[in-house]
Order: sequence, then C-alpha cells, then structure tokens
Amino acid sequence: MAASVSLAAACAVALLLALPVARAEIKTTPIVADARPVILFEEFGFKAGGVAAVSVRGVSWRVPEGSQLQAADPRLMGFVLISNSNFFEINNESDYAEATGGAFCPLTSKYALPLFRLNDIAPDGNGKVSVTIDAADQYTVLFSSCQDGVEVTMDVRTEMYNVVPGAAGAGGREYLTVGLLPLPGIFAAASAVYAAFLLAWAWACCCAHRATAERIHAVMGALLLFKALKLACAAEDSWYVSRTGTPHGWDVAFYVFGFLKGVLLFTVIVLIGTGWSFLKPYLQEREKKVLMIIIPLQVVENIASAVIGETGPAGRDWLAWNQIFLLVDVICCCAVFFPIIWSIRNLREASKTDGKAARNLQKLTLFKKFYLVVVGYLYFTRIAVSAFAAVLSYRYQWVVTVAMEAASLAFYVFVFYNFKPVERNPYLYVGDEEEEAAGGQLELEGTFEI
Repeated sequence: MAASVSLAAACAVALLLALPVARAEIKTTPIVADARPVILFEEFGFKAGGVAAVSVRGVSWRVPEGSQLQAADPRLMGFVLISNSNFFEINNESDYAEATGGAFCPLTSKYALPLFRLNDIAPDGNGKVSVTIDAADQYTVLFSSCQDGVEVTMDVRTEMYNVVPGAAGAGGREYLTVGLLPLPGIFAAASAVYAAFLLAWAWACCCAHRATAERIHAVMGALLLFKALKLACAAEDSWYVSRTGTPHGWDVAFYVFGFLKGVLLFTVIVLIGTGWSFLKPYLQEREKKVLMIIIPLQVVENIASAVIGETGPAGRDWLAWNQIFLLVDVICCCAVFFPIIWSIRNLREASKTDGKAARNLQKLTLFKKFYLVVVGYLYFTRIAVSAFAAVLSYRYQWVVTVAMEAASLAFYVFVFYNFKPVERNPYLYVGDEEEEAAGGQLELEGTFEI
C-alpha cells in the first residue's frame, strides 16, 4: 500500500509539470467517491504577495468494502501547495521512501506548503483557507490522501490571483498566471493581422483577380475569417479571466470558432493537396474518404480540447482525454499527407505521357514545396513547440503562444501566396519556349522520396 501511494503521488505531480494545463481561473470541481491518493487541481505562477484560496463543501469520506483499513483518519487527508523549485526535493523524498520500503505522502512532505487537513474543517463538512505567497514561483494545488482506498466526496473551489495595487478588476486582482499576462494583447494583435489578411485576400479574389478566382479561394477566405474570430474570442476570454477569474461565455465562442477553424484548415490542406479546383473540378472517391475521416475526427478532437480546458487535471479522465486529443491530432496530421502524395505521384506519371513537361514540372515543384511546408508546420506546432514549452520558465509561457502564431502566420502566407488567384497561374499557363528546358529537367529528376 505504501509503495502504491508513493508511486502514484510522484507520478501525478510529475505529470502536471510535464503536460500543458489550461490557464488558471476561479473553478469549482466536484469530487465524487474518489479514491486517488493524489488529485491535482490547478497550477499558477505567483508574484510575491499573491493569494491562493481553497474552499470545500460537503466533505465526506468512506472506507469501501473489502479495504484493509478499519476506519479513515481525516488527519491523513488534506490540501497542500507545491512549488516548482521544491519539486525535485519532493521527488527525491519519494524515491528514497520507495527504495527503503517506506511510505511517502505529499501531505507530510516538509517541502510542501500545507493548506488544511480534513480534520480541520467544520462539522457541516465545509472549510476554507487562504494563504499569501511569500516567494514568487509557480505553485500546484493538490489534494493528498495518505490512506490507500479511502473514497472522498466534496466540491472544491480554487481561486488564485496576484495582487496588483491600483489595477482594474476585482480589488486589484490579476487572475492570469504570470507567464500568460501578455496573452490578451498578443491575441488581439494576431486577430487584427488576420483581419487585414482577410481583407487583402477578399480584394485579390473579388476585385483584382475575380475572373481567375476558384471555389477553393472562397474556402481559404472562410478559413481566415474563422481564424481571426477565434483569436478575437481568445483575446476577450483571456482579458475577462485576467480581471474577473471567469470567461463569461467567451470560452464557448472560442471553442466554436476553434472547431470551425480546425475543420477548415485540414479541409483546405486536403483540397489543395488533391488539386481540387486547380488541377480538376472534382474529388476522387478516395479523396472524399479522407475528408469524411478528418471532419469527424476534428469533432472528437475539439470535444477533447474543451474537456481538457474546462475540467483541468482534477478530472479522473483528464489524462485519457489528453491521450485521445493527441491520438486524433496525429491521425489527422497523417491523413492530410496522403492526398498530397497522390498528387505528386500523379503529376510525375502525367509528365511522362501528356507531353506538357513545363506545366507538369511547375506543378510538381510546387506540390513538393507544399508537402515539405505542411510537414514542417505540423511538426513544429505539434512536437517542437511542446518540447520548447516543457523547458521554458513559467514566467515566459506567452513565448509559446507567440511561436505558435508566428509559425501559423508563416504557413498561411506561404499557402495563400502560392495558391492565390492570378492571371498566369502556373497550373494553367505555360509558354511554349519553356517546354524543351522543362522536359530535360524532368528527365534529370529522381523519384521524390516521401
């Protein structure tokens, strides 16, 4: 029993520090008949003088049938704060306890800041504590039970904020963690950039090159619209949370526009990858199947994203939803490569038979670039950014958002520039003088390795 509690506690704390968690705000989390030895709630980057408040209602516990315990001891269950700077000391305590056959419990660690234990709450099952943080750091609130198998039921309300003298909001309170304070401005600026991008795209499609605009260009314009709206809602959401601790419904709009943007992003990549509206006015059956797979997966992915963002790590299924989100995202990223690969192979075969060497060479070169850019974009936003966030100080979490939005903007600019409506579209126009040189180039080209 001791070993299992020790291992679960160490793994739970390590998990919270390793995985990205939604920004902190005022939250009420129901815990029902939960026997986990460690329940993670929120993490927050504090300035000196910040406040962490935890309150509970309707606290009860019971020992399930078949347990080795005769009765639960409320002195061995309670809430603590753990700072990032003390995590390694706590991890060493856990390792030492496991190696010596002893028991480790975060509640009893000398490196944890105690909040209260369940024996301290009132007879009606309600309790509350508020502590002022002396040293600036990132802290994690967790519930720890040193008794294996005891089921606890309660409603837990967490409220963490920094005190800013003279600041607007609820008595000078700042509910965004230190590392996310620049987010409202970052999201607002990014939304304005995409709004300007959308206006420029609309002018190019509707005015400058209306005669050569294709249906795919309208879909690409819709993508820009939902991207700008998502960022605008993210700006409002983070601004409201910073001042009030709650999003006031802006998170719902954020998830809705985020879902529409995600569906359209993968749809645009697939449609461009198949050459729809450029190379041919139709989709083959296998290409339709790719879209029919991606769109439902995007629904599942966005449901998982909403659950992760709203429930936080205290939910029993939080880790499972994280795994579902990552799995679905990987499947979507892999699926979009197939249409691009099919188009590259079809163009290579066509170059050997239809005699239009220059046109096929331009198409083939552009699709190769498109494939490499899609691979680079998905790799950077899914893997590289996550690795970067894992080693970044909590004070600079906003840098991850800047990196993500910069990469996204660069990707959008590349795609929209190379597939914009133009009079002499490289898909459609080729001068006769280019044929002979292009034919020789195609002969020299080796197979494009995927």
